[in-house]
Amino acid sequence: MTTTIRRRPRYYLLVFLLPATVLYSVFLAIPLLDSLRLSLFQEQAQGPDIFVGLSNFHTLFTDPIWSGRFANALGNNIKFFAVHIVVQMPIAILLATLLTSRRIRGANFFRTVIFAPSLLSFVIVGFIWQLMLNPVWGIVDNLLRSIGLGSVIMPWLGDPRSALLVVSLVSSWQFMGLGVMLFSAALLSISSELLDAAMVDGANGWSIFWRIRFPLILPTVGLVFMLTFIGLFNAFDIVYTMQGQMAPPNFGTDILGTFFYRTAFGAGAFSVPNPIMGTTIATVVFFIILTGVAIYLFFVQRRLVRV
Repeated sequence: MTTTIRRRPRYYLLVFLLPATVLYSVFLAIPLLDSLRLSLFQEQAQGPDIFVGLSNFHTLFTDPIWSGRFANALGNNIKFFAVHIVVQMPIAILLATLLTSRRIRGANFFRTVIFAPSLLSFVIVGFIWQLMLNPVWGIVDNLLRSIGLGSVIMPWLGDPRSALLVVSLVSSWQFMGLGVMLFSAALLSISSELLDAAMVDGANGWSIFWRIRFPLILPTVGLVFMLTFIGLFNAFDIVYTMQGQMAPPNFGTDILGTFFYRTAFGAGAFSVPNPIMGTTIATVVFFIILTGVAIYLFFVQRRLVRV
């Protein structure tokens, strides 16, 4: 005769879950749902808002003025993201590989130095780089002149050809440390016996990296890619601190975050606040991120885990 032991419900877990649930609901879930609701209404000069369905989205995508501004911001955001992937991720993998090598001394010190900018606020980073890139007293131009590259000097934050690239590189520099830490953790988790066996079989460092290390850290590569995607399509601070809410020159550094801010809260005498269209833009950004995350989880992550 067997007896079954019934486990008592662990109601005490609710005590630990309740604070996080309340905070998440009050500061994230409820504002998100209210923004989705607000995007379906139209503000009236007098009286309550009226329900207009998807009319605001139709205006955002088809109106010549709104669609042009949105397309510009979205295009800049894609470029902003592309620079991070092309520049930040390969360098982060390279640095992580070097810092996990047995030949590197003081690896912990270098990890700390690389990660330090990630701890700085956007205001400090933006202000410091504004000073460094200043065409009058900036250290960047003086350094280029001292090494004979004065001919390449340009108004880095004032030229449409360079402004977005420079802001993207500054952002990549600030968050390089996060990628290095994640890649370092993934590389250190690889069994040393596996690497030693490959070296005994005659494999060199290059082949060990591409045939053993890199395939084993592919899930981490996908994770960093996804975190970068989510973070940059939510980005606002670095552009705002370096370029301001108007994202000059001629909206050349305007991304979805600054476009939303300028629309929802206005830009002084340049534009009147339009909270309804601001929430519409925020809703579109939410669905862009949601679509990217869904594609990653259901199509990419499964294959990376199998590899």
